[in-house]
Amino acid sequence: MSVNSIVSQVATLNAHNTETQDTVTAKQREKIRQAAIDFEGMVIGEMFQPMFETLNSTENVFCNSSAEKQFRSLYVLELGKQIARHGGIGLFDSVYQQMLSMQEQADNKDQSREK
Repeated sequence: MSVNSIVSQVATLNAHNTETQDTVTAKQREKIRQAAIDFEGMVIGEMFQPMFETLNSTENVFCNSSAEKQFRSLYVLELGKQIARHGGIGLFDSVYQQMLSMQEQADNKDQSREK
């Protein structure tokens, strides 16, 4: 693969992304952005679950109480959401672009049905 072919592929992808953003409304883009952030937060929370399950909780304030067990999963998922809202781990961009592309395809199908 030559440098010129890579450059042309990148230019094609950039043109496609620009077209996608032109056909999707601002309100739709905001909903997609929020959904991508929420998805990344959920993924981060699920990645943290096993880590928090292995913590030695006998040395903390709640001493492995039933309340702690009950709310640990909620705490871990909220921690994941906060990490995603403040930059995340890099999933947002690819998820956002894919969701924009899917929305554009759905919009194009709707437009073709109307014709």
